[in-house]
Amino acid sequence: SKLAALFEHPLYNIPVPEVTEKDKLFVVNPKEKFSLHSSGSDKWVSSSKAETLLPTGKTAYDTYPTWLKFHVGINRYELYPRRDPLLPTLLRDLATQRIISSVQKFGGTQLKLIMTFPNYGQALFKPMKQTRDQETPIDFFYFSDFERHNAEIAAFHLDRILDFRRIPPVSGRLVNITKEIRDITTDKKLAKTFFISPAGNVCFYGECSYYCSTEHALCGKPDQLEGSMAALLPDKTLAKRRSWRSPWRRSYHKSKKAEWELNPNYCAQVRETPPYNRGHRLLDLIDMAILDFLMGNMDRHHYETFEKFGNDTFLLHLDNGRGFGTHSRDEPSILAPLQQCCSIKKSTYLRLQLLATQPYRLSDVLREVLATDPLAPVLAEPHLQALDRRLRKVLVVVGHCLAR
Repeated sequence: SKLAALFEHPLYNIPVPEVTEKDKLFVVNPKEKFSLHSSGSDKWVSSSKAETLLPTGKTAYDTYPTWLKFHVGINRYELYPRRDPLLPTLLRDLATQRIISSVQKFGGTQLKLIMTFPNYGQALFKPMKQTRDQETPIDFFYFSDFERHNAEIAAFHLDRILDFRRIPPVSGRLVNITKEIRDITTDKKLAKTFFISPAGNVCFYGECSYYCSTEHALCGKPDQLEGSMAALLPDKTLAKRRSWRSPWRRSYHKSKKAEWELNPNYCAQVRETPPYNRGHRLLDLIDMAILDFLMGNMDRHHYETFEKFGNDTFLLHLDNGRGFGTHSRDEPSILAPLQQCCSIKKSTYLRLQLLATQPYRLSDVLREVLATDPLAPVLAEPHLQALDRRLRKVLVVVGHCLAR
């Protein structure tokens, strides 16, 4: 396995700092047993009588479903460990667990559903809107592009290969629109949007500000529909998150440009602005810009952090559906934070150099990993080739910075 060989490399064995109790998102009572008995709620409940209920030799933690172990494992330094033994099980659960509830997630511009499993785990479902080989038309504005289910899957694995580990786990899944959405939804607004197309396929379109109409309906074959299933982060009532506006946010206007596009010395003022004036926040933002450039994502207007950890923590790379829309052209402006600041983490730079070498070629590693997804092939071959080309361009930019 190319991925296994990559993870054996010394650059992927740099230890994270020691995790103390205050560095954990949740401090769990070791006697707190997970219980599936709840009065009509879709939340897990706990029982402190664990010692009387547990089989001999088992700990309370052993009673937790995988999604809850994932939440409990989040800390200041990483969303999940590099060699997380839970990951294969969590991805399998996302792809196979029985869906008992499907409701629309409001907010955002395009249709997304929240799926609930029998063990109270939940996933964010993004349905397939276009085929693998369709490219975003050249005249499309980035803010009116489709969100692609396969981009969410590929982004998770790319983020892991780059060793950022800041995207929640995502798996592809084939969903039955009739049995797993229409027949079990309690969402009356969503329920009103189902219909049978002239071709005899089951379709629906939901309610949202873009692409929610009969013209943009999501249709099964006849009721099978591809989508991405992303593990949800802990509820915001349990773990508050802070949303930060990116300094390199685009104008989201058809003719106006953002300040960073007009001022070549823009980074100097960012460096003086909290939280970018200390710590590694700016370097984390540059990591995110490199990830976005590799997948061609121009739509990174905000990012989030867990409030508990203050400014000294990683950024969450959420909403990656507008990546992997084009393979025939690159968007150099996405790299503006790297170009203007001429800063990069040494570890990131060394890993990028490693992924440009023959034994660990980025496209080869990602191709191998994506082959294990239920919806393989996740990316069309030209998108994988584009990754290697874009990686070389990132290294050229760093080379120019070093020369300066």
